[in-house]
Amino acid sequence: MKSTDLNRFIVGPRLALTFAVLIALIVGGNGLLLWQFHIAREQTDRLNAVSQQVISVLRLQDSLRSFHQQLDEIAKTQNARRLTVEIAPLRKSLLIETQQTRDVVTSFPPDIKVDPAFLPTLEAIDVTLPSQLDAITALATKGDWEAVRRRLANELKPLETQTSVLIKSMDQEVSAELAQAVARMNGVQRRILFIVPATAIVTLSIAGFLGWAITRRIILLRLEERIEERTRIARELHDTLLQGVISASMQLHIAVDSLPVDSPSRPAFARILQLTGQVIDDGRNAVRGFRATDIESHELAGALSRVPQELNFQDETDFRVIIEGHPQPLHPVIRDEVYAISREALVNALRHSKAAHIRIDLEYSTGQLRVLVRDDGCGIDTAVQATGRDGHWGLSGMRERAHRIGGKLKVLSRVGAGTEVELRVPGEIAFESHSTSASRWLGGIYRRFAATTVNPDNR
Repeated sequence: MKSTDLNRFIVGPRLALTFAVLIALIVGGNGLLLWQFHIAREQTDRLNAVSQQVISVLRLQDSLRSFHQQLDEIAKTQNARRLTVEIAPLRKSLLIETQQTRDVVTSFPPDIKVDPAFLPTLEAIDVTLPSQLDAITALATKGDWEAVRRRLANELKPLETQTSVLIKSMDQEVSAELAQAVARMNGVQRRILFIVPATAIVTLSIAGFLGWAITRRIILLRLEERIEERTRIARELHDTLLQGVISASMQLHIAVDSLPVDSPSRPAFARILQLTGQVIDDGRNAVRGFRATDIESHELAGALSRVPQELNFQDETDFRVIIEGHPQPLHPVIRDEVYAISREALVNALRHSKAAHIRIDLEYSTGQLRVLVRDDGCGIDTAVQATGRDGHWGLSGMRERAHRIGGKLKVLSRVGAGTEVELRVPGEIAFESHSTSASRWLGGIYRRFAATTVNPDNR
């Protein structure tokens, strides 16, 4: 792409807005996903915290039972010395377990709910247990083992019962939290299953539209470049080659006029003058074809109506241009190619068909642009329709032009029955008013317009 094209490639507000929406959608979609994952993580943490509370209390209860059972066994032996020796490490082990349980609970985040009876139970163990053990040790030293057994039953058993109640309460809380977690996780799963495909679909759609808009802009720049190139070629042909031939023709006229009337070379020079004039006419017509951009987009009918005058066609053929529908502006290059195809068909009809009536129908509809050039002349041989006439490229050039712009060209003719040349171009390709273009055209038009332009000749 040239630097001039880059200067013209200005991102308009719609394209910028589309790009901003695409970025916002990507960021927003990812943000929603992260938020859902955050909700799932919070719910998992809550469930994990409640489960850890239950596990901690179960371990504490098991330690209390083990501690109580060992003290009962020692009390049965009525060995005060053994009780005094073994009760210290047992108490230490139980207090360590209590502290670990407290550490687990205090490590939870502030938003994690802790059972109200949990910490009081731990405090009761920390406060009550040492004094009770000291009293039990004193009773054992005195030999009052009956009082020791009553103390163990009346003081340690309630702690076990309290932990059992706490476990039941926590178990109910875990069940409720689990049901709530399952419901919330199902909701998160449904939202994720909706957000992911919805975000992907909308993102791909907007990205596709953005890509299409950029591609369309590049194509339009390519079309403008091609129009400028055609205009430059036409100007150079007119200013150099055509003007040179005209100058040579003028000099030849002067030379012929200086020859005697009875000169034997005068007829040959006159024939050369005639051929030169025909070359000049054909050159002018070719330049007009290159400079079809001078035609207004809605003046296709007027441009085709002037073709007989441009050719100095003097026959008494009845020639008409009929417009059906409301004329719409055409894309510049599409207009040029449609004009070139229609003009070629009309020139062929004027020069070769010997028709009494020639008619061009221009049909503007929502779905297509249709051009029909028909005559009641001598017609075209079937073999010529298929392969063209040797040395001439009119029909093949028309077909290639039609293919390049995504149109369809149909030629119907029989010898002695006239000719119909029909061109159909889809509306989304032909008309500037259409905001969208067919994906087939978008995919292939750049390649087609990049190909070498075929200069049509007579059929």
